[in-house]
Amino acid sequence: MQELLNYFIQTPTALYMAIGVLSLCIGSFLNVVIYRTPKMMENEWHEECQMLLHPEQAIIDEEKLSLSKPASTCPKCSKPIHWYQNVPVLSWLALRGKCGTCQNPISIRYPFVEILTAICSLTVVAVYGPTLQMVFGVLFTWILITLTFIDFDTQLLPDRFTLTLAAIGLAVNTFHLYTSPSSAIWGYIIGFLCLWIVYYLFKIVTGKEGMGYGDFKLLAALGAWMGPLLLPLVILLSSVVGAIIGIILLKIRKENQPFAFGPYIAIAGWIAFLWGEQIMKVYLGH
Repeated sequence: MQELLNYFIQTPTALYMAIGVLSLCIGSFLNVVIYRTPKMMENEWHEECQMLLHPEQAIIDEEKLSLSKPASTCPKCSKPIHWYQNVPVLSWLALRGKCGTCQNPISIRYPFVEILTAICSLTVVAVYGPTLQMVFGVLFTWILITLTFIDFDTQLLPDRFTLTLAAIGLAVNTFHLYTSPSSAIWGYIIGFLCLWIVYYLFKIVTGKEGMGYGDFKLLAALGAWMGPLLLPLVILLSSVVGAIIGIILLKIRKENQPFAFGPYIAIAGWIAFLWGEQIMKVYLGH
């Protein structure tokens, strides 16, 4: 392991190539996670509802959906997607964005997520270099990308990702990786409470729910990674990013739809994670 680390330190190009290829493959897997996780959650909810409402009835024996089973197929012709049709980016280009069997269009979002994952991962490498901070920073990035697209699609921020992200942040900071243990704990607490307070004040004033609990948990997780001092920057950046992207989406969609705030918290959190201290220094004039 030490020899491999020394090799990457001495040969940065090899490190970038390794992370680039790995993150493209991970991006392909994230497409599966983004698509299947909400469906898996719906299946779980249906089973729970049936157990509560009709415990005397046997649960319908349907094929269990997981991240690995069943194998990926074309949604139109149901033909299996072979491994050589699933090579990140290259397969989409070779197939010209269409199913190899029925020519059904394949969304450009699949290669987009793969390329985005690679670019963001390589950015983390550029900031942290071949360090343990880089390793967990890349993992942090992959989870945020997953949460961003799931929330865009379904307005859900699954606990299985937000709570895991928070747990990893608290764990790595017991070793002072990004901040101190006490700062990580207070970051988690303050991150949750600040949006929770806004939520309840809004509910008292309007009688409506302005955001979901997933947003609280996501900001709490970011606090666990970065500590409480960068949380104001995350909230400010998320508001700016949300306003810009929200205006663009309104122009494109031309209709009122519920506003998912989680993606903008994730984007702002990722920016603050990499450049938060520099941004604060510039803002404060230091």
